[in-house]
Formats: sequence, structure tokens, C-alpha cells
Amino acid sequence: MVFGDVRFDFTGRRALVVGGSRGIGLALVRAFVEAGADTIYAARRPADDDPGATFVAADLTDPRSIEALFARLDEGGGLDVLVNAAAINYAHQISDVTLEEWDEVIAVNLRAAFVLCREAAARMRGAGSGRIVNVASIAGRHRSPVSGVHYVASKAGLIGLTRQLAFELGPHGVTVNAVCPSQTMTEMLTRTMTEDQQADLAASIPLRRLATVEEQVGPILFLCSDAAAYMHGAVVDVNGGQI
Repeated sequence: MVFGDVRFDFTGRRALVVGGSRGIGLALVRAFVEAGADTIYAARRPADDDPGATFVAADLTDPRSIEALFARLDEGGGLDVLVNAAAINYAHQISDVTLEEWDEVIAVNLRAAFVLCREAAARMRGAGSGRIVNVASIAGRHRSPVSGVHYVASKAGLIGLTRQLAFELGPHGVTVNAVCPSQTMTEMLTRTMTEDQQADLAASIPLRRLATVEEQVGPILFLCSDAAAYMHGAVVDVNGGQI
């Protein structure tokens, strides 16, 4: 794939994008397909527009569903790349966050990532190579005006998960990194912010605009590529200079 003046080639590699039916995940699926990867994406439902990849349904609140996803993957070969891009968000103050809502957000955003990483690591360690990229958030680095405490806590936890996994998996040839996107023009953002709120936020960003999904995809592709072979345990901010 030609991404601006950077060419990515994932021919002969197998990539799994979790949360690949919309937003950054869907854009990433399309990018992997264009770059020649054998691409699988997992979500509750397939994307509205077929991205040309293999879809596998998965309920991220159920660890057994994730294990079934990997059993399905095993039928087709190994796994070279895992990107955890799935997330849910509720913009509620702590006084309005129920235990049920807290558990749902943590289950999808953090517990599922743990199970996915555990299953991918078991396969990549045996192969002696692999790439894992966790999509955290600027919220996990700082705080968020458009997210609840559960979302922020889950993304901070994902950064910690990434760093510990890097420590454990590095000796086995598996690199683990995270990206921290800022607010990006996705369906999730337009559901949680009005146009006036988007304009106010853009005015506070040094680059004076919100990110596009394509601007978030490029750094993820880089971390999955050979060009990032010595990047390990990194947490990459992609936020227009906000922090």
C-alpha cells in the first residue's frame, strides 16, 4: 500500500484486526488488504461495506467467543499481526456510571485485549516472531472531556498491559506497542460530540483540527512493519500535539 510517500507491503503475512467493522479499525482493515496481507477482522457484526477481508463474528464480552475466534484462525494458518482496535465508550460522569456499565466497558476495552493478546502470544512465541499493537487513547495518557472514568481507566490499563507484554514477549521475537490516538473523526466521536463541541476542541489542538482515520492508520501500519523492528514497548502519541 502507498500511504503518502511511504510504501507498506504485507504480502505473505496474516493480520487480525479486532474491532475492524468501523472507525479506525475498518480503515486499518482496508489498508492491510491493500498492502497485500491476508486480513481477518473480528467484531459483533461485519462492516456495512465489504472491505475485502475475512470476517469472523466475535463477542468481546465473552472470553469463550475470543477463544473460538482463534480456533477458527488456526484452521487457516499462523498469525503475524494482531491489532486490538475495539472499544466502547459512554460519556457519563462517575455519579451516573453503574457497576454494570463499568464492567461492560472494562470487559470490551481491557479484558478482551488481555485475552486476545494471550491467545496471539501463545501462537507468536512458537513462531518466534509477531507484531501486537494495542490501540489505547489520549484519554489513557491524560483525561477526556468526552469519555467516562471507565473508558479512561480501560485505556490507561491497556498501556500498562502493553508495557508488561513487551517485557515478557521480547525474548521470543514478538514486539508489542501501543498507539494513543486523540479524538478522530469516527462514528463514535460524532455520536458523543456536537459540531460546536468538535469546533471548540479543534481550536484547542495545536494543529487546529481533529484527526482523520487515515492519519491514525499510518502509525499503526508502521508499528506492524519491518521498519519498526526495534520499536518495542513504545506508546506512540498521535494527537496533533495536544500533550
